[in-house]
Amino acid sequence: MEHLISSQSVVELVGVAGFFLYVMNYTLLTFRVLTGDSLTYFVINFCAASFVLAGLMNSFNLAAAMVQIFWICMSTLAIILRLVRRNPPVRL
Repeated sequence: MEHLISSQSVVELVGVAGFFLYVMNYTLLTFRVLTGDSLTYFVINFCAASFVLAGLMNSFNLAAAMVQIFWICMSTLAIILRLVRRNPPVRL
């Protein structure tokens, strides 16, 4: 008897992993392990939103997808801003 994991269950597991990343990130923020201005916070948020968006492939929901796309865009912008501020241009 073959035990194959279906692609649907893998996609669902990815979405659930995204949920756990959201919960972990919010918990770390609540207990002040991370700050809302840290690069790590936005990287985890980006990953969580990406995973949840991938998880929606099984059971698509436009509103949920739009929320995840918003978080991906905002997290990307926040990551870029923090990386630029971390490495200011060298003045000659």
